[in-house]
Amino acid sequence: MEKLTFADFDLPVKILDVLADLELFEPTPIQEKSLKPILSGRDVMGIAQTGTGKTLAYLLPVLKTWKYSKTGNPTVLVLVPTRELVVQVTEILEKLTENITARVIGIYGGKNINTQKLLFNDGCDILVGTPGRVMDLAIDNAISLKEIQKLIIDEFDEMLNLGFRPQLTHIFEMMKEKRQNILFSATMTEAVDEMLDEYFANPVEISLARSGTPLEKIEQTAYKVENFNTKINLLEYLLKKDTDMSKVLIFNNNKKHADLLFTKIDELFPEQFDVIHSNKSQNYRLKAMKRFENEEIRGLITTDVMARGLDISNITHVINFETPDIPEQYIHRIGRTGRADKEGKAVTFVTKKEEPLVLDIELLMDKELKFNDFPAEVKINPNKIASEKDEVVMKNPVQVKLNEGGGAFHEKKAKNTKENWGGPSKRKAPKKFGANRAQQKAKSKSKRKK
Repeated sequence: MEKLTFADFDLPVKILDVLADLELFEPTPIQEKSLKPILSGRDVMGIAQTGTGKTLAYLLPVLKTWKYSKTGNPTVLVLVPTRELVVQVTEILEKLTENITARVIGIYGGKNINTQKLLFNDGCDILVGTPGRVMDLAIDNAISLKEIQKLIIDEFDEMLNLGFRPQLTHIFEMMKEKRQNILFSATMTEAVDEMLDEYFANPVEISLARSGTPLEKIEQTAYKVENFNTKINLLEYLLKKDTDMSKVLIFNNNKKHADLLFTKIDELFPEQFDVIHSNKSQNYRLKAMKRFENEEIRGLITTDVMARGLDISNITHVINFETPDIPEQYIHRIGRTGRADKEGKAVTFVTKKEEPLVLDIELLMDKELKFNDFPAEVKINPNKIASEKDEVVMKNPVQVKLNEGGGAFHEKKAKNTKENWGGPSKRKAPKKFGANRAQQKAKSKSKRKK
């Protein structure tokens, strides 16, 4: 059977020329399956594994029907969860529309909002942004969402995981109801289902693989490791032994651990690695990603800020230095390798405490990880980092006995108790008032006579 090409999509010649320049000729399965449903104008819900070409799956049919608007207000809105994704999708759109008159603007938090308002002085056709910044600019009347005809939400599940539901619902209210909603997600969660039922009109579901299915072309292995410091020794051993580890993405569960690992790895492999997470400035993050993409450095240490949607080519290995707390996050992490029909490898380091997390991952994937023997050459470091140390348990803790009733309602000592003497009529008149005052004067006169 003859393979389908982008030319069969009946796309504008100017867009086909750009795809040819990018050496893209044949659509991926999700791109092929998405075209007709999106062109139908119905709401669409796409479920596809990360790394399958979702971005072009929604951009190409939208650009095929896009028309220039004279008002200068955006007619297409693309919402993504992170700044890096805004930059990536904006760059793809700018490339695809370089021969047509579409005005593309990307916005995200962390930059001066007044500076971003100036971007709209010459109008905007396609707006890409994070939910928070889009909502802020719309509230400030810097942009109008009333003319949005196509709303695209990429990484829908991650958007909800990050707590963007309030911003999303606010944005929905600022748009007209008559629009096409195009939603893409790597996993189908209860939160996604709930939003679909509440806000979208019977979307057509395009499913490339069931939620949680790993990419088959990624070889997945794991090691049981004593602790964080021993993981560093194992990582050093693997990096020195395996020359195929030429473009490595290393995941930690939090920023503090990512910085700690980078400090150690930079000593062992000077100038070969960098680290990015949400505490790093946007410029720093983008420069580090560019160096990694251009293979100026061997590896990048990061947190899950990098696990979603970022398309960095030819990553040879993903190393889960720490096992992710959320099983679905494992799928997104390993999906950074094995992209564009290439083979990939994912290695996970697992402590005793992390073993239950691996079981959850295996249940989600319906596939077991292959555990390798721990290399005899790797030294076990008994020293634990702060988060691995056991909680301090007090010996012979002081026990405080409370009377029945507890807390502030214990019985008072006798000397502190007060008697109820009744109302004012039952009290003795104060000495400085009334008859007592006259008696005091009489006594004082008697004393003076004596």
